Amino acid sequence: MARSDWRRPSEFPLPEGYRRIKIIVSYDGSGFSGWQRQRGVRSVQQEIEKALGKMLKVPVRIHGSGRTDAGVHAIGQVAHFDIENQSVPVEVFPVALNHLLPLDIRITGSAQEDEYFHSRFTSVCREYRYYTKVLDDYTPFDRNRVCRIRKFPPLELLNGYAACIVGTHDFSTFSAAADQSHSRVRDMYGSSFGFENSQWGGQILVYTVRGNAFLMHQVRSMVGTMLQLGEALEPVEEFERRMLSRNRKEAGKTAPPGGLYLHRIEYDPK
Repeated sequence: MARSDWRRPSEFPLPEGYRRIKIIVSYDGSGFSGWQRQRGVRSVQQEIEKALGKMLKVPVRIHGSGRTDAGVHAIGQVAHFDIENQSVPVEVFPVALNHLLPLDIRITGSAQEDEYFHSRFTSVCREYRYYTKVLDDYTPFDRNRVCRIRKFPPLELLNGYAACIVGTHDFSTFSAAADQSHSRVRDMYGSSFGFENSQWGGQILVYTVRGNAFLMHQVRSMVGTMLQLGEALEPVEEFERRMLSRNRKEAGKTAPPGGLYLHRIEYDPK
């Protein structure tokens, strides 16, 4: 589906004489209270807006593809902003901003977009990954970046749980109490576990999930529930029962934020 089939330019007005710039953002979430600007705490959005203000000499408001919670990381967060300045080539933004930003935020790409583009509302897929290691292989370099557990549950069992997530479901079981979404129905396009070798030794269990959107704490709640049930060798039917119950009390312990990464945001081709 082309973006113009479901989003009109008037929904995301671009003032005459302005440009819309998209940036790809990578950050270590350990030192932030999340993506969103908040009074009195450090946020990723605030740091980038501060750097843009220094670069362009005017206040700039940026819009992210989604909010990440405190301690959650990003490899491919997407944001955009509208500016009147016509003199700065679009390819200069990563270089210039990275000179002004703290080292726990990096801009890895940029492009000029049209009035059909919105970093949040025209995205068609978000991909998150969650990383886990067993305690015996955990190193100081994994702290706040990889979750640790006693032992890995059987991979086949974990992937049985993960397969239940694919499709269109009400994910109320895995929503946070503070979630204010009007609907808790979400479309999940992919959900699976696999192993990767760690550069610090041992293996990392990687959970990858792709969907149109996610509820607050949904991924961490799903991961925590799957790992907890997997350790107890509970059958796939038990995970499916809990998911379909739409009862938050049926969820397991929410996995910690340090293992979660916003990996990629996808958009329809122009």
